[in-house]
Amino acid sequence: MDEIRDCPGPDPDPRRPAMAMPPGACDTHAHVFQAARYPYQATRAYTPPDNGVDRLLALHDALGLARGVVVQASVHGTDNRAVLDAAAAHPDRLRAIVSVAEDVTEAEILRMHAHGARGIRVNLVDRGGMPFRCLDALVRVADAIRPLGWHVELLVHVEQRVAELASLARAMRLPVSIGHVGYVKAARGGAAHPGFAEFLAMLRDGLFWVKLTGLYRISAEPAFPYADTHGMARQVIEAAPGRVVWGTDWPHVHHYGAMPNDGDMLGLLAEWVPDAALRARILADNPAALYGF
Repeated sequence: MDEIRDCPGPDPDPRRPAMAMPPGACDTHAHVFQAARYPYQATRAYTPPDNGVDRLLALHDALGLARGVVVQASVHGTDNRAVLDAAAAHPDRLRAIVSVAEDVTEAEILRMHAHGARGIRVNLVDRGGMPFRCLDALVRVADAIRPLGWHVELLVHVEQRVAELASLARAMRLPVSIGHVGYVKAARGGAAHPGFAEFLAMLRDGLFWVKLTGLYRISAEPAFPYADTHGMARQVIEAAPGRVVWGTDWPHVHHYGAMPNDGDMLGLLAEWVPDAALRARILADNPAALYGF
């Protein structure tokens, strides 16, 4: 069995970004962990340190963020209590993205919606995160969540599944977001990879949303500012400015290098997007539309 590594904690002193935050600015990708209350499944890729919803909200306050999205982590499988409890306790500030099995019922979906869920996550990268036999099984679940305005969030290396992803998005007929700028690693070519160019074309065609998250997961550089990822970020913003959102990826689990400072990471958006109106679109307007704030 593969080793299950303990993760280090996040930087406890986030710096306030120099740029002003627009009203309703949102962190669309964070996780919450409290092992005693929400235990982890045995088939997992890592063990996170405790970082609960109170710490997440404190981070948001420090960064000037008004809203957030708690995303189901692979360590919890389809036990969504951690994210649903967090969103339900703070309905004015938080929404949730859950993980479901193929046999999820309409009643379960309605209950999760009432607790703040607005989409499902399908993790094709981390061990224990994929509850479906195949991507085609998502189509049936898409039919169940479509009436509620939910979307599907995929964690996938887009360059490895370009043709499959395009057909899947068209079959599901609902919004599909892709994490970590498409998750094409700089060491595999990054912005120069032909698969990334195909992904950009699909963004221009309106097939996907994309999250500006997890630069340290795709960079070949050991520490901030992860300059070899900035070209990819700028290109997805140019390709789909109305379908790009930003997130911290806090508390940066399954990352064992130098821990980024969340304020510094947020500050990169000012470099990529000098126009304040476009930044407001990415930080506030786009997430409000996708997550139903």
